[in-house]
Amino acid sequence: MRWRSSGLSLFLLLSIFVLKSATELRICAYNVQKFDSAKASNERLMHYLKLILTRCDISLLQHVVDPDGQAIEKLLSMLNRGSDRYEEYDYKAVASESLGNSPDDMQKYVFIYRMQTVNVTGQYQYRSKQSFVREPFVVGFQSKNASIDKFILVPLHSEPSKAVQEINKLYDVFVEVSKKWNNTNVMFLGDFHASCAYVKRSDRKNIRLFMKSEFSWLIRNREDTTVTDATSCAYDRIVVHGEPFLRAIKPFSAKVFDLGAEFKMSRSQVVQLSDHYPVEVVLKSSALFLQATPLSLTIASVIVRSFLSAL
Repeated sequence: MRWRSSGLSLFLLLSIFVLKSATELRICAYNVQKFDSAKASNERLMHYLKLILTRCDISLLQHVVDPDGQAIEKLLSMLNRGSDRYEEYDYKAVASESLGNSPDDMQKYVFIYRMQTVNVTGQYQYRSKQSFVREPFVVGFQSKNASIDKFILVPLHSEPSKAVQEINKLYDVFVEVSKKWNNTNVMFLGDFHASCAYVKRSDRKNIRLFMKSEFSWLIRNREDTTVTDATSCAYDRIVVHGEPFLRAIKPFSAKVFDLGAEFKMSRSQVVQLSDHYPVEVVLKSSALFLQATPLSLTIASVIVRSFLSAL
């Protein structure tokens, strides 16, 4: 029986190795609160931002005030630095133009992504100044790692006073981009200001993403995505369209990321980065789905044979 036990152990070890090798896909969104050249020059803050971003395959940054692109270029340089890199990934960025109604408050949407795990399949700047102050910059992604092959990310950093109107108009963006790219696997994410005084419970009947059952809000209304004790609001959200996309989500993975607790930062250090916490969600691994079933059957077969031989 010693050989059989060793063989069984080998199969179990191999199965664990393959299952652990199966890569999930983490998508994050962070309102980094006026990320500009001054903030990019603060080495301590950039160190913490690097820790946050290297957890994620795709990160949406909002409130990026970087007209010449130097702040994002500095961030990418730090992420891709040779000897002190945290992980064996190369990072790239795709960014919108500066958006807004005021010259003093022009912001970009920026997606930072791992080149080894995802590809950008398309980008599209939605145009409707009547609907949004900062129109969504829509990006299509593809990943061989995720259980859903191609998907579309639609960001929104809403104008607080127009939050209800802008969140409602996201449905029009959905209709346009899903038709444009023939893909209804759409995720909306960002600082919607979708809570407290800006979006009350009574306002939800005026928001199609709330009223239409095919949209699932993964960050719940009772979550607190703000850092300070003065507020407890679910401003930052992740919403997905359709049953296929919902099935691709790892259960209970949508959450607010408490960087203070994770990186042992003081509250004042966290607030220096932003008054918002990042939010995130994990897509199931295609490798895990494809490889777990054959291995499980093999292991079960070995167990049965060993058991019968011992009788």
